[in-house]
Amino acid sequence: MKAIDPFANESDSLQIDHLTIENRMDRVSIYGSIEITRDKKGLEDARMLSELFNSIVEKLSKEDLPDTIPPPENVDTVENPFD
Repeated sequence: MKAIDPFANESDSLQIDHLTIENRMDRVSIYGSIEITRDKKGLEDARMLSELFNSIVEKLSKEDLPDTIPPPENVDTVENPFD
């Protein structure tokens, strides 16, 4: 598995099935979909997700965290090309 170091940079990205994980300094974004199938591929995907979430929890557990953080400021809105 290509590992990411959660919250370490603004560039790492990881794909598991159709699930995308993007690293940021203040958040880890996860979007898409995944099917954990009852086979060796499903087991591999489940292990990758487990390792990812364990590393996120481990990193967060070591920090003095605020209650919440504000949403990202640099959100670009684009026109819907299908409108």
